[in-house]
Amino acid sequence: MMKTEKKIDPNFLQNAISPESKKLSEMVQDSSLSLLDRVESYEDIINIEVGDTALSRARNIERETGFRQLYLKFEGGNPTGTQKDRIAFAQCLDALRRGYDTITVATCGNYGASVALAAYLAGLRCIIHIPKNYHTDRIHEMEAAKAEVHSIEGSYEDTVRVSSEMALVEGWYDANPGGSNTALQIMAYAEIADEIYDQLRDAPKIIAVPVSNGTLLAGIYRGFVSLYKRGKTSRIPMMVAASSSHKNPIVHSFKKGLENCVDLIPDKIKETVVNEPLINWHSFDGEEALYALRQSNGSAYNVSDEKMLKVSKMLKEKEGLHVLPASTAGLEALLEMDHKTELEPDRYVAILTSRR
Repeated sequence: MMKTEKKIDPNFLQNAISPESKKLSEMVQDSSLSLLDRVESYEDIINIEVGDTALSRARNIERETGFRQLYLKFEGGNPTGTQKDRIAFAQCLDALRRGYDTITVATCGNYGASVALAAYLAGLRCIIHIPKNYHTDRIHEMEAAKAEVHSIEGSYEDTVRVSSEMALVEGWYDANPGGSNTALQIMAYAEIADEIYDQLRDAPKIIAVPVSNGTLLAGIYRGFVSLYKRGKTSRIPMMVAASSSHKNPIVHSFKKGLENCVDLIPDKIKETVVNEPLINWHSFDGEEALYALRQSNGSAYNVSDEKMLKVSKMLKEKEGLHVLPASTAGLEALLEMDHKTELEPDRYVAILTSRR
C-alpha cells in the first residue's frame, strides 16, 4: 500500500458542518462523559446535519416536457453533498455505540468523504482505501478530516475485499457494502421513503433511482414497504433503476430477466469522467435491488453519458440545481418513460444523489 501525498483543503470542515455540530463533536470525543451522553450527542449531530433533504416540484421541467407531476429529491443537501452521508453517519453511530475505535471503507470518492467526516465528528480513526487508478479531488476532503488514505492495486471490488479483510484481521468496524452491515445501510436509506411520505402524504406512483451497488434503491423500496404495511400509504411505488449504459450488473441482470444479479466482465467496464459514480462489474447489494425491481413491477434503464450531461444542464437552467451528471440517471429514465408512453398524471419522484 502507498499513502497518498498530503494536500489539505482547509475549508472542507468549516463548510461541511455547523458550529453547533462542532461543539457537539467535542462532547462526543470527551472520554470523561458517559458513553450514553456521547452517543446522544452524536445522534444530535445526525439530526442537525443529515437527511430531511429537499423534495421539490420541478414545475419548469414539467412545462418544458409536459410531464405531470415531477418531484426531485435532492440529496445534495447532506454535509458532503451526497446520500452517502446517511449510511456513513449511521455506521459511525453504530461503531461508537459498540466501542470501536477505528472504521474502514473502500471508496472511489464520495463514500470516503462521507465516512471520513462522520468518523472525524465521532472521534474515530478512519482508514480509507482507494483503487490506485482512481483520481478524485475528494481525497483532500478525506485527509482534511484526518482520515488515513491508502491506494490499492486493482479494481474497486478488489479494494473492498482488501478493506474488509483488514477490518477482520485488525478488529476494525467494516463500513463496506455487501458485508455484515448491509441491513443497517438499507435502514438508513429507508428514511428517504419516510421523508417523501412526510411531504406527499402517500407513495408516488414511480420512484427512479441512479444505481451502482443497489443499496440506495433497495433501501427506499424497503422504506415504502414498511409504510404500506403500517397502513400509511395506499400503494408501494414502482421502482426504476438507471445506470451507465451496459456498465451495471443490476440493470443488465434485470433486462436479461435473470433471477440473480450476475457480474459483468471487468475488462469491458470503461470509466469516464461522467459515469464513474455508477459503473462497476459487481453490485454488492444487487440481489436486494433486483428483488425490489421485481416485487414492485419496476423497470431498468441504460443511460448514456451524453444524456446525463444533457439532463444535468437542463436541471441547472430550468430548476437552478447544480448536480453531478451521473446523479441524473434516474431522472432521465423517468423522462424517457414519459416520452415513450405518456405517463398518466400522478406523482413521480426522481432521486438526485449529489451536488456538483
